[in-house]
Amino acid sequence: MDMEIKHYFKPIVLEELDFYASDMPKSMIGNSISIYSEDSDFPHIENYKIALLGVAEEKNAYNNIGCSEAPDKVRSQLYQLFRHNNFPPIVDLGNFKIGKTANDTYIALSEVLSIIIKAGVIPIIIGGSQDLTYANYCAYEQLNQVVNLVSIDSKFDIGSENSPLKSNSYIHKIILKQPNYLFNYSNIAYQTYMVDNEEIHLMDKLYFDAYRLGLVQEDVIDYEPVIRNADLLTIDMAAIRFGDAPGCKHTTPNGLTGKEICQLTRYAGGNSKLTSLGIYEYNPSYDTNNQSAKLISQMIWYFIDGFIIRQNDAPDMAKKNFYKYFVSLHDNAYEIIFYKSKVSELWWMEIPCENKDAKYSKNYLVPCSLKDYETACKNEIPKRWLQTYKKIKID
Repeated sequence: MDMEIKHYFKPIVLEELDFYASDMPKSMIGNSISIYSEDSDFPHIENYKIALLGVAEEKNAYNNIGCSEAPDKVRSQLYQLFRHNNFPPIVDLGNFKIGKTANDTYIALSEVLSIIIKAGVIPIIIGGSQDLTYANYCAYEQLNQVVNLVSIDSKFDIGSENSPLKSNSYIHKIILKQPNYLFNYSNIAYQTYMVDNEEIHLMDKLYFDAYRLGLVQEDVIDYEPVIRNADLLTIDMAAIRFGDAPGCKHTTPNGLTGKEICQLTRYAGGNSKLTSLGIYEYNPSYDTNNQSAKLISQMIWYFIDGFIIRQNDAPDMAKKNFYKYFVSLHDNAYEIIFYKSKVSELWWMEIPCENKDAKYSKNYLVPCSLKDYETACKNEIPKRWLQTYKKIKID
């Protein structure tokens, strides 16, 4: 396996980073993870739980040339953070070799990611431009796995049917790709004034989920179930406000705060269903005092912190560890079954499905919140339940 992917990577030149391992405490990440450098052999991937990889691809970036310089800038900051006890085994595979065309990169990257994911290792991709999400999605196609894709982004990045594949128009390529393995697409933190009404209507028509920035900021914890349902999480740094992350060409005065994005990435780390993460569009040429690189390194740290407390307690794994609640609605015309974990106190709800296609089995139990249960107790069908039911019914 290692030989299969070794030739796709360039080793890290540690001397070129703003980090000097010999001067740093052993408990710093840069001195306590495995790093594929010029002085080391390529690591045995199966010995690790998380793999970092830089992908300096920007040929299809929309007006953000310079984002290819991001990976090593992020490493320089990440390596200086302290690891805590119980950190999982982590490897930095180095920088992915870019193809002559962006499509060459997509093909090679999707193959490598599929190998990493199949090995039970979570790749954390440091871009590069966000069109690399397309390659990440294609890795699941190679694994014949249905995908719930969640994007934290100020825009939907759908594009039109005839749009070229760019960082601002990659989603339609995923939607239209056949055979299709996309079960659901959710956007967190879109900004209404940056999104075309037609795209909002299209999201509704396809039963995709979109959560406006203002609503997300009212209570970030309400969006933990959205993150918990993701197989793949992609983050555009433009979703974060300029004051917290200036290192992105498309960032604006409004957006998520640094605290909020770290909270969301910690939820992602704790999601036992999630198997890949990508962070994109950081452009060092716009950064101030490496502030954005520091934030990304902290986002990765919080992802790892969440990973440490993964419970693997979805109801389909061990229902005996759950409380089961039956809620009747509309004079017993409907019944919704809820599950609450005795370990994590997280909630799920069951979606009845007439289509017994095995490839959708993971999606019949949908993560939800206490608020969804309380909504059902008020004789109202939770929107999350209804959206999923409609989607399953048409598939």
